[in-house]
Amino acid sequence: MEKTLATLFLILCVSLSISAQDKQATTRADESIAIFTDVMRQVDVNYVDTLNYEDLTETAINAMLRKIDPYTVYYPKKKDKDLRMLTTGKYGGIGSIIQQRDGKTYAVNPYEGKPAQVAGIEAGDRILSVDGKKTDGLDVSEVSNMLRGVPGTTVVLEIEREGIDKPFKVSIIREDIHLEPVSYAAVFTADTLPYPIGYIAFSEFTENSAQAFANTLDELYYTQGARALVIDLRGNGGGIVEEAMQIVNLFVDQDTKIVETKGKSSRSNYVYKTRNKPRYKDLPLVILVDKHSASASEIVSGALQDLGRATLIGQRTFGKGLVQNIRPIAHDGHIKITTSKYYLPSGRCIQAIDYSERQKGHELKRDTAGGILPDIVMDDSAKVDISYSLYINHYFFDYATRYHRLHDSIADPKTFEVTDELIEDFCGYLDERQFTYETETYKFFTDMLKMAKHEDLDSATLAQLEALKPILTPDYRAAISRNKEEIKAMLGSEIVLRYYYQRGQAAYSLRFDNELKKALYCLRPKASK
Repeated sequence: MEKTLATLFLILCVSLSISAQDKQATTRADESIAIFTDVMRQVDVNYVDTLNYEDLTETAINAMLRKIDPYTVYYPKKKDKDLRMLTTGKYGGIGSIIQQRDGKTYAVNPYEGKPAQVAGIEAGDRILSVDGKKTDGLDVSEVSNMLRGVPGTTVVLEIEREGIDKPFKVSIIREDIHLEPVSYAAVFTADTLPYPIGYIAFSEFTENSAQAFANTLDELYYTQGARALVIDLRGNGGGIVEEAMQIVNLFVDQDTKIVETKGKSSRSNYVYKTRNKPRYKDLPLVILVDKHSASASEIVSGALQDLGRATLIGQRTFGKGLVQNIRPIAHDGHIKITTSKYYLPSGRCIQAIDYSERQKGHELKRDTAGGILPDIVMDDSAKVDISYSLYINHYFFDYATRYHRLHDSIADPKTFEVTDELIEDFCGYLDERQFTYETETYKFFTDMLKMAKHEDLDSATLAQLEALKPILTPDYRAAISRNKEEIKAMLGSEIVLRYYYQRGQAAYSLRFDNELKKALYCLRPKASK
């Protein structure tokens, strides 16, 4: 027990480490640790059952850190692979996104060239078991942990696939999975574009990601002739600040201040400046951002906006301006701890809002919120329409799975079309599935009608309300017709994914991307020969 208490004491000392000069704060920390230690001792001596001290310790630490902020996280030794994935973008696994639906686990997005895809796993496959352990009732994180492991080891999946009568097993050799930071790149040329314009979708700031970005840009510029660039940071949650610095350095002068960190300790205060001469100082830039662009994405977009080097298009970014450092603690654990905040060249702090409000899902006012406000704000408000209903109920996904089973190939993603005939076949599929579409308006109406009958309104009024029912009853085929272009974009994206994987899906989806269209329009007068 004494050894256990000593371990707890050491871990909490490190987790609550503060300035040695602040004696009052030190005293408060010592008092808190003494209370915790005494509680543990009393529980150990007097509690009726045997306790798992490892679990208790982890629970106590996690509860404490959640009170601080969402980004300060404890990683015990058993979570080394999670820490490695966080810092390098690499992990030992099969290379497929999985999803849970109605308590069942499905492979929804096998990455091209990764073990799952190479072994024959397809989007829509239901994973019945992993190494003999049933997956029903397990959450996604539990199944993910079962799929991950030491590279070179084998994992056996039992698969159920539409069109095949019996489940079958697939053996997959785990690999060190590296998620490519440049998820898609292209050069757009058209009669409406006087110059070739490059496009880079950048997904994460992990080790060596800046070099991958630079190599891609060199290819677009020198080989494919791009004379302007769209950087897509939508959905990019950030990563290593040094990688962000190197990307910014491609476009701005040497020795330019890009971002500054300020914290409680003087060791946390640092000014980041560019170190090299820019290779693309005059290349016109547009950056696409959204509410999921965070951290290093906000450094790149915010700094280039402040320095007048880029036009930002999209939605206000997430507003994660807190700096974390990873530090070792007792028994081979680590803590990712917030040590300072980011400040851009203009002096604005990215983290200008209460992150607890963001966690609660509260809407943030543009004049007071943190994050980066784009120069051109695009509306991303989701419509609660037929497309939304079909998406959240997986009808696009399931139809694409069946379509792939019935068709060996489709046209190139840049030319593939969802025809009216295909839409009609999709509607037939919805009929087979007995799809019912209820609008919120219809739901409110039926509730109102029930209330009207309950309140015993006169028969004439009830008759008038009843007369509205056929008008307000939704016709899903008519709704699909009204939203045909959006339906084609969403359905086509799922179908293309089955044949051409992530890059093909990106090529197809960009054809319908209004923010990209706005970016190309903005770059036309700025592009240089």
